[in-house]
Amino acid sequence: MKDDQRLRVRLGDRLTEAGCLRTAPWRAAVEAIPRHEFLRGGFFEQVEEASPTAWRPVLPNGGGRWLERCYADESLVTQVAGTVVPGDLRGEIMRAPTSSSTMPSLVVRMLEELQVEDGHRVLEIGTGYSTALLCHRLGDGSVVSAEVDREVSGRAAASLSICGYRPNLVVGDGLAGHEEAAPYDRVIATCGILTVPESWIAQTKPGGIVLAMVGGWLYASELVRLTVHGDGTASGRFLGGQISFMLARPHLPPPLGLLPDFGSGEERLTALGPDLLTADWTTRFVAQLAAPRAQHISLTSEGRTHQVLIDVEAGAWTVLTEVDKGWRVRQGGPVRLWDAVEDHVARWRTDGAPGLERFEISVTPDGGQAIRWPGAPRRAPG
Repeated sequence: MKDDQRLRVRLGDRLTEAGCLRTAPWRAAVEAIPRHEFLRGGFFEQVEEASPTAWRPVLPNGGGRWLERCYADESLVTQVAGTVVPGDLRGEIMRAPTSSSTMPSLVVRMLEELQVEDGHRVLEIGTGYSTALLCHRLGDGSVVSAEVDREVSGRAAASLSICGYRPNLVVGDGLAGHEEAAPYDRVIATCGILTVPESWIAQTKPGGIVLAMVGGWLYASELVRLTVHGDGTASGRFLGGQISFMLARPHLPPPLGLLPDFGSGEERLTALGPDLLTADWTTRFVAQLAAPRAQHISLTSEGRTHQVLIDVEAGAWTVLTEVDKGWRVRQGGPVRLWDAVEDHVARWRTDGAPGLERFEISVTPDGGQAIRWPGAPRRAPG
């Protein structure tokens, strides 16, 4: 048995033991698809203890380290700064990742949760290793995969061809779906989103499933599975797991620009401090529902650290500063962000602080989205 075949079998064993890989067809796909073919250009690894975060390339060089890492259960960064790939660099780079090969356990968990059956047609948002797994399971004629980055799509197409697959690959904004080949039985996205696009719902057959990672700019996200209904709406549940993807590029937060005058606005004491913004995943997700377009930053002034929420589009802001007996909050703009966060978190706690696996999500044909927990008002912000 070749080294990569042995590694594929070992990966299948690990994913099965972890409970991510549950059915024989997906186990066969994992053992058949060479993940390393999608990483021929290498990947970036994070430089330990570097501040700010730095990345260095790991390239195929005939040694075993690269190949072993290709079959580790970890996400591997394949692009930074929108254009830089591992082969472009000698040394280190301090820029943000913009594309990656998702950890196999998450890939197969999502594919299992998609509940595909023979004969289903699938629209996938984001092209790569998962596309090959779908092709193996359903046949490449049943797979449409949309990728916004032309270079990423081109490299994935070459890797898919090596694996023997030629699905319908679309270069463009996957948030718009691909109406030309609709309707689909299943839609799956391997990028994070703020709201479920109405195009995905419209292009899915009634009774079909949309599976995606919904989150926000406080970077707490969850996997959701929605069933599409005959009236053009969709509804479903959160699947839990505290996992995340890079956000779809159109859903990335805007630049902060010129900061507002934090000396203006209204000031009061607050019992809830900014630990809500960095606390456990569920609390942060609930806070994020109350201020879905707000970004969190820390500022130091006159020896004191201030925690800031800014909603650039709304022109609203909150500054939290620690005082002797708690926290002082100052708010400005057309809405009071911290009032909304306090109220939302308080109501969630009053309702027993249910876990995210009990949350529900609904989407309307006009793109409206509501997320609620048991006991919450029928329409919670989201």
